[in-house]
Amino acid sequence: MSESNRRVILRSRPGDSGVTVTENFATEECPYPADLPDGQILVKTLCLSVDPYMRSRLNEKTRAAYLLPWKVGHTVDGGGVALVLESKHDDYKPGDIVQTASLPWQLYSQVKVGQYFSKVEKALVGDHYSLAVGALGMPGLTSLLGIKHKGHLVPGTNQTMVISGAAGACGTVAGQIAKIQGCGRVIGICGTDKKCEMLTEELGFDVAINYKTQNVEERLKAACPQGVDIYFDNVGGNISDTVIMQMNKDSHIILCGQISMYNNLHREYPPLLADDIAQRLKDFNIKRERFLVLTYEQDFPEALVQLATWVKEGKLKVKETVTEGLENTGAAFVSMMSGGNVGKQIVHVADP
Repeated sequence: MSESNRRVILRSRPGDSGVTVTENFATEECPYPADLPDGQILVKTLCLSVDPYMRSRLNEKTRAAYLLPWKVGHTVDGGGVALVLESKHDDYKPGDIVQTASLPWQLYSQVKVGQYFSKVEKALVGDHYSLAVGALGMPGLTSLLGIKHKGHLVPGTNQTMVISGAAGACGTVAGQIAKIQGCGRVIGICGTDKKCEMLTEELGFDVAINYKTQNVEERLKAACPQGVDIYFDNVGGNISDTVIMQMNKDSHIILCGQISMYNNLHREYPPLLADDIAQRLKDFNIKRERFLVLTYEQDFPEALVQLATWVKEGKLKVKETVTEGLENTGAAFVSMMSGGNVGKQIVHVADP
């Protein structure tokens, strides 16, 4: 079979402390995969996921043992959903829809079945395949399991949760889950008035704060008169410092991400805090522990069923920003890193 094919490569690195630009990526024609080896499958990419963690893969060293750096001149890869066209693996057949954490940014690819590779369950996602890399994928799992294992949410106790990066893939889901599970008050921090309106009018947040135009400290004090009990931290930096200074004794931080730090070289994760912020954690016994959702892989099946149930019941609303075309994947990543997305950033590559 002879088909045209194309891929996205890493053209250049932005540097350890540089801001990623679209020109760091390039789209080019490439051969259609041939001579499928035993144990592999041939797939057609349907959609791709771009996520903040990928910023470290643009560096020569990722500083994370579970992440490999992308190579200049080579095909970029990440989470995605694909259609099986041909299979030489016993567990997969043509027509299956699959998801993987290492799908090449390429229209047609030969892929090796490995860890974090599975069929997409139609009973869970229907024809909305991008859910498998969004609300019913790692962002949804991270939100649900982060709250479960690190948030210490106790229904009916009128706790207050603050979520930074609240209009992103994890933030939109985490806020809704908190309300579903009985959190008394949920406050979101994001970067536009339109996002603030979406959080309160559509997703059920009690208050939304625009950190670009409002005084976060003053708005938090007004919105959280009893202090903050749980902080779902997606951004780090000054915003997180401000939230931490409003946190109560014996409260908890769900350390989901530090997007404000991803363009800077840090040798430690979580990043070290300023002395006064670190002292606040110590004096108030505030728990701030690294959270990696892959640690809780045994919880994934049950968590996915729960997330899917909430989506079907309309309790969990899905927000996505969809960019069309493989050639625009790099631009979608750059936009996501600067807050251009609402909910999960998806790149639609092709239909089944």
